[in-house]
Amino acid sequence: MKEKHVLGISGGKDSSALAVYMKVARPEIVVEYFFTDTGKELPEVYEYLDRLEGFLGKPITRLNPDRDFDFWLRQYNTFLPSANTRWCTRQLKLRPFESWIKGFVKDGYRVFSYVAIRADEESRSGYRSPDPNIEVIFPFREDGIDKEGVFELLDNVGLGLPSYYDWRSRSGCTFCFFQQKIEWVGLLETHPEAYDEAISYEKTAIEHGSPFTWSQGESLIELRRPERVEQIKRDHERRVERRRKVIESPLRSNQLVDIDELYGSSKPCVVCHK
Repeated sequence: MKEKHVLGISGGKDSSALAVYMKVARPEIVVEYFFTDTGKELPEVYEYLDRLEGFLGKPITRLNPDRDFDFWLRQYNTFLPSANTRWCTRQLKLRPFESWIKGFVKDGYRVFSYVAIRADEESRSGYRSPDPNIEVIFPFREDGIDKEGVFELLDNVGLGLPSYYDWRSRSGCTFCFFQQKIEWVGLLETHPEAYDEAISYEKTAIEHGSPFTWSQGESLIELRRPERVEQIKRDHERRVERRRKVIESPLRSNQLVDIDELYGSSKPCVVCHK
């Protein structure tokens, strides 16, 4: 049976490092790289994808959903996606991917999908297809590569981390509801136009009876008040300081603070945030 090897890149550090790893450590495997574009990604993501393409020496296929976020928001009666109703992942990420690989299966291919779950992420699971002709492979787990190994892979080829890691621990949509409040502050200060767009979506949803706001417990209008922003920043600095005191050895100079870990949250979504 013919084989097709595919690797999804989110614009995050782990999936990008896996693309590097496959090129360096398993060059005999011809991999097709893809990025599922919601149209609501950070500009830093697109810039990093361009740099990654330069290293890989081949294009990253863009899978654009045939219907955008605004279309699906209308289908869900303007209710915002949430942790309990993740229609954004299903419709904007998984649906285009499944449609794409089903074309390969229909053409007689056995598809191998490579997922960037690391060796130190024992509790995480990736996308699994019920189709027996689609097999999911976890090279980092197989070869014992952890977070430190990811940093080394990206550093060694001169890519480093995407620049949004200065203020955010995830790729994905600008208004991802999994963001911590400090990340919303980062969006407000770095991309105020994207923050305003998120407010617009939120206001429309609330006006139509949606029970959800993007950030738990408060609207984005409330969150952007100067006194609230300062409160969030103070809380964040206290958390960072506490973490520094309990770490046995100093953090590497270029190693980011994982915001989800800092706030005691599990990693929410492999599809969007790896």
